[in-house]
Amino acid sequence: MAAADKVDPIHQFHINKLIPIEIGGYDLSFTNSALFMVATVAVASAFLYLSTSSRSLVPTRLQSVSEMAYEFVGNMLRDAAGTQGMKFFPFVFSLFMFVLVANLLGLFPYFFTVTSHIIVTFGLAALVIGTVIVYGFMKHGLGFLKLFVPHGVPVYLLPLVVLIEVISFVSRPVSLSVRLFANMLAGHITLKVFSGFVVSLSALGTLGIAGSVLPLAMAVALTALELLVAFLQAYVFAVLTCMYLNDALHPGH
Repeated sequence: MAAADKVDPIHQFHINKLIPIEIGGYDLSFTNSALFMVATVAVASAFLYLSTSSRSLVPTRLQSVSEMAYEFVGNMLRDAAGTQGMKFFPFVFSLFMFVLVANLLGLFPYFFTVTSHIIVTFGLAALVIGTVIVYGFMKHGLGFLKLFVPHGVPVYLLPLVVLIEVISFVSRPVSLSVRLFANMLAGHITLKVFSGFVVSLSALGTLGIAGSVLPLAMAVALTALELLVAFLQAYVFAVLTCMYLNDALHPGH
């Protein structure tokens, strides 16, 4: 069973109960997924606290990284939603750091990648869209519905255009969550498959070890690619969040 786990590309995504908890017939067990979500928050919080606790005019390396992350998200939000969008900075920055740290933790051997589960990414996406809807109606009332009525559209085309806009809006949490989930899932499966090739071929002796050089090189290259994807997917998730928040601030097209 242990040998099978080493080459099973799906085993790494299994949810395992660490502390069984059942209340009123509901399973509220503390799982490996919950553990790594807590770890993600703890690592991100610890990094930001340690890098900014002793701020100085001449920043240390950690302080520089922290300030770069701050400016990166701040500029992204201002570019997408204007200066008014900065009221959402804590929200967007928290999302960016959570997704980034979760992706990076998932690159360590035997660690769990929480963003490879659709329920986690959909929960984050639903939080974003829920914020857009709630703030949009609180700020603009029924005027928020102008989001679905683009300017300059002929009256006879309005029903079709409004329908398309509504479908596009409703599909946002799906596309936002599936994009992150699918990229992390596919990358980790591919990396596990090539790593499995290395293990399997190495067990065949000298000839197998020689043949494992190519999949080993591919595994190394895929690891580097996964590191890039970890940053890229956090950026894409954050920048799309900024664009959707801009709709809540400025619903008129």
